[in-house]
Amino acid sequence: MQHGPVVRRRKLGAELRALRTTAGFTSGEAARLVGWHQSKVSRIETGTSGAKPADVRLLLDAYGVADDQLRDLLVMLARPEDTGGRPHWWHAYRGVLPTAYRDFIDLESQASAMRTLETTVIPGLLQTPEYAREVTRVAGDGRTAEQLDTLVEVRLARQDVLRGAPPLELSAVLDEAVLRRQVGGAGVMARQLARLNEAARLPHVRLQVLPFAAGAHIGVTGPFVIFSFASTSDLDVVVIDHLTSSLHLERKEDLEAYTEAFNALLIHALSPEDSLDFIAATAAGA
Repeated sequence: MQHGPVVRRRKLGAELRALRTTAGFTSGEAARLVGWHQSKVSRIETGTSGAKPADVRLLLDAYGVADDQLRDLLVMLARPEDTGGRPHWWHAYRGVLPTAYRDFIDLESQASAMRTLETTVIPGLLQTPEYAREVTRVAGDGRTAEQLDTLVEVRLARQDVLRGAPPLELSAVLDEAVLRRQVGGAGVMARQLARLNEAARLPHVRLQVLPFAAGAHIGVTGPFVIFSFASTSDLDVVVIDHLTSSLHLERKEDLEAYTEAFNALLIHALSPEDSLDFIAATAAGA
């Protein structure tokens, strides 16, 4: 298990090494092509040291990589706070957002798909403003009203990934407890469940409820998120949140284990259609 920035360096290095090999160059030949010492190429490929966006572009040019989407993604991994010299929208909030949260938003903004198990709260991408405010308030005692407003603003801004072109493909399994927990009171929950119903009808959003009747399941160990990227599965990563930090899992065996776990949850969960009915019944107080 590694923290976000280390994962980025390792993933970036692995991808650059694969691209160099495909192009038919040794590390020494690649270094000569870009005017570096071989040790710099080796340090970047092993993730020992980071790479600047300009370094990545130089290597990609040398390897003849023309895929714009892949290039943009690898440049993003080189410097999470900056893509092509233009700060990401959340750069303005860096004084308020913890590093782990910025890492998460980075991945979310670049991913093509997101699979998530939620056992306690509605996924952030589907929260209403008032629900988001209540969740943010209880999760951060001691924050000023201004800081609280800022964090809610960030959470709502994140939801733009569902309105992009193309939008993020979201598949979420929600434990029944998520729907039953009265966050902010009955009125807030009624509007939040209506928002879920609306989101579930979008073609790129798939919601499935895991009812209490399903009994014990592999998800009882806690929530997790799997991010996938269109250009290469080698950049996929699992994120597990803790109270004060996040852990990123990027080994092949970890990804396979969590993918299998998520697929098992889909089998035990209600179908998307039945889940809509369940959400509606919950909203009606049944």
